[in-house]
Amino acid sequence: MTLPLVVWKSLRQHALSTTVTALSIALAGGLLMSVWVVKEQSQATFTGVNAGFDAVLGARGSKLQLVLNAIFHLEASPGNLAWSDYLDIKKNPNVDIALPIAVGDNYLGYRLVGTLPELFDKVEYAPGKHYAVVPGGNFFDPTRREAVVGSFVAQKLHLKPGDTFHPFHGLIFNEKDQHSETYVVVGVMEPSNTPADRVIWIPLAGIQKMSGHNPDAATDVSAVLVKLKAGGGGAGFRMDMMYNKQGNRLTFAWPIGQVMAELFNKIGWFDKILALVSYLVALVAAASILASIYNSMNERRREIAILRALGARRHTIFGAILLEAAAISALGMLVGFIFYAVIMNGAASVIRAQTGVVLDPFRFNPVMLWAPALLIGLGALAGIVPAMKAYRTDVAEHLVPMS
Repeated sequence: MTLPLVVWKSLRQHALSTTVTALSIALAGGLLMSVWVVKEQSQATFTGVNAGFDAVLGARGSKLQLVLNAIFHLEASPGNLAWSDYLDIKKNPNVDIALPIAVGDNYLGYRLVGTLPELFDKVEYAPGKHYAVVPGGNFFDPTRREAVVGSFVAQKLHLKPGDTFHPFHGLIFNEKDQHSETYVVVGVMEPSNTPADRVIWIPLAGIQKMSGHNPDAATDVSAVLVKLKAGGGGAGFRMDMMYNKQGNRLTFAWPIGQVMAELFNKIGWFDKILALVSYLVALVAAASILASIYNSMNERRREIAILRALGARRHTIFGAILLEAAAISALGMLVGFIFYAVIMNGAASVIRAQTGVVLDPFRFNPVMLWAPALLIGLGALAGIVPAMKAYRTDVAEHLVPMS
């Protein structure tokens, strides 16, 4: 019998223990690859998404909170800016686009964001890409109570052009806080795979003058999204000094990617814990390989002795046990990719629903190569102890006829 046939026969003979052990390897591999890919893709995506802007101007407070609120439509607004603050930064010769936004209302839990038509006319949310609406729809008229619905919101709430709705006050849905105004959906945005898909866009004046809002703040805005002119790095530094170092009333969050990197620095410990759990599961799986093969050695000794009597050398038997351990790990890793797909699709769905950011579970990552190699190697390493026991099997003792 050839070595692979010996291993195959053993795997079949111990099918239950092989299956259980392989599944533990699969879980370890799936977890390890998922944690690694979610960490790397989410960090790259969140620090790379800027909605086409370089900075955000807002009330005095945390830069991270300002970016999360204005770009990712998470968190609460740190406060309002006067209309004059928007006009001042718009006039800055280094600013290409200054787009005011206003928040404070929702529809069934999805945020309404008030802005100007420039968002659709001038802004490239990615190089060469403008926001677009599904054919048959239009962007809103800033003088009317019209709304453009993000693709994710439209999918979840089944909104389409011609539908009407009443906004609710606040960022958290409360059926008792319904506004009297009626808005008409005039367009559904094409998917952009950005946070813009998770909000409902309405004219800026719609938020500012919504019934129940403070009349004294009717011209205020929540933030100003700023795109600098080409080569505006020096201008960004100067504006950072002017607003953040010399001033004490406003915050200039620049550059957006660097601000978001702070978030991942703060939660980096969580990634390490998840990775540690994956490694521990892998160690437990390797230990189960060792225990599974080692505990079966007593019943295999006669079989091993027969193979030795037929001419198999000690190192052949040793190699067969190592190959069996590696084969169990390899089978586990094949199933591990199924575990990975399930875990990643679930994680990607949650992240998209909560942030609008889209992860690609099937994008290649080097972990898909080194994680299987690591776990197969770990499995083979776990086979050394039972392999040594097989190596030392006494042929004469175990060929004695059984009574």
